[in-house]
Amino acid sequence: MARTTAQRLRGRLPAVTPERAGRAAAVLAPAALMAVLGLWGLDRGTMWRDEGATFQVACRSLPEIAHLLGTVDAVHGLYYLFMHAVLALHADEVTLRLPSVAAAAATASLTAAIGCRLAGPRVGLWAGLLYAATPFVSHYAQEGRSYALVAAGAALATWLLLRAVERGASGWWAGYGAVVGVTALLHEFAILLLAAHAVTLLVSRVPWSVWRGWCCAALAACALLAPLAALSQGQSEQVSWLRTPGYEQAKALLYAFAGPGDLVLAVTLLLIAVGVLLPLPRTGPLPLHAVALPLAVVPPVLLYAASQQQPLFLDRYLLFCLAGVPLLAAAGAERLLVLLPWRGVAVAVGVAAVAGAFVWQLPFQERERLPSSRGDEPARVATAVGAVARPGDAVLFLPHYERRIALFYPSDFTGLKDLTLKRSAAASGTLFGEDVSSGELRARLARLSPSERVWVVWDTNTVGTRWFRAQRAEYAKSRVLGALYREESSVYVHGGAVSLYVRR
Repeated sequence: MARTTAQRLRGRLPAVTPERAGRAAAVLAPAALMAVLGLWGLDRGTMWRDEGATFQVACRSLPEIAHLLGTVDAVHGLYYLFMHAVLALHADEVTLRLPSVAAAAATASLTAAIGCRLAGPRVGLWAGLLYAATPFVSHYAQEGRSYALVAAGAALATWLLLRAVERGASGWWAGYGAVVGVTALLHEFAILLLAAHAVTLLVSRVPWSVWRGWCCAALAACALLAPLAALSQGQSEQVSWLRTPGYEQAKALLYAFAGPGDLVLAVTLLLIAVGVLLPLPRTGPLPLHAVALPLAVVPPVLLYAASQQQPLFLDRYLLFCLAGVPLLAAAGAERLLVLLPWRGVAVAVGVAAVAGAFVWQLPFQERERLPSSRGDEPARVATAVGAVARPGDAVLFLPHYERRIALFYPSDFTGLKDLTLKRSAAASGTLFGEDVSSGELRARLARLSPSERVWVVWDTNTVGTRWFRAQRAEYAKSRVLGALYREESSVYVHGGAVSLYVRR
């Protein structure tokens, strides 16, 4: 008798064994947890300045985006183009952050998959859950920037490395090189992942055939990144505000990776030490500690060292390394739990420990979801302008980048005259537009009637500081304004203020 279609399909598909079911659960559970945490409090009611840059650039036309990338912010070009397609579906703050939520969930799942492949489902489950429960991960899972996507790309590249080492086929190496290259195009510093993987292969003593495949893939990834690296060299002003890192920056990164609370940090470091000093038996293509330790350590050390000459060190640039920490901690937990007599409930004990760590860090998780968790609250500044300004009033931005608030929330600035605008942001290929000279500002102010009001939107973190006084154009604008107008009232919010100025 001929076999039915269902029978033929069952013959082709692998049987669902308890082991396969356990691996599937270990990979899917962290993704589900990360998705829930990512969606929790996703709408904070305001974009902060970096998210607003994504929003206003991605909402431009493709020629306008190309014009911008030729002058500034080329390092985020691929991300802006991706978000242009996303926001074309629906342009709001929640949609802006959804790709980061999905990417963080994918990273948690891939972290678990790496752990499963190298040490079994139990270690994979714990590693994935630990990744999802980290407040630093939640921060960037809920931010409309590229960092969560870069972390997902790095995790996928690491998983592909394992497959390529195991199978040795050129297709796996091609996929690995492509993923590393695209991830580096999302953020240049992700190319440091190659250094971590090189250390992994070195300490694992892989054969020459593996080195040959890896070198070809690495060269292809570097070649893909090279044009962007050359272009971004001329746009280094974007990171000129960074300072040479020291002990405080290194300590902050350690707390971000291992946990913001002292108790969680101490336990995590203890588990990592156990996982490194008493490594688990090798069950996969590479030892777990040889994969996880270089991933967590090598890129931060290299960037920290390079930043002593050219400051580029920032914790969010290194989010893609964090997956190494929960992998090592989970390996250490596995070493300790197998010593206990009740090994049958080891999975439950590990999950309970992760839940305990999450509850301990719950105040940090809640803080990440507040509007004040970022550097500023442009929506509140815009609302303050909309509440007090009338059509026909004039507005002045100090420094000029505060014009971003009008670009993020244009409805609150409808009918207001921008006193310093020379060319719009889109037309000039810049993030904030081009300003007129202080002489032209004086002329424009002089042409206003005595009854016309001027609203000054200013950054409370910079105006009046030494940095502001060193910006000649900005300081000159403030002096022109002060010579002709006086401040009558002000409304202050987190990171910004709106002041009414009237003719002297």
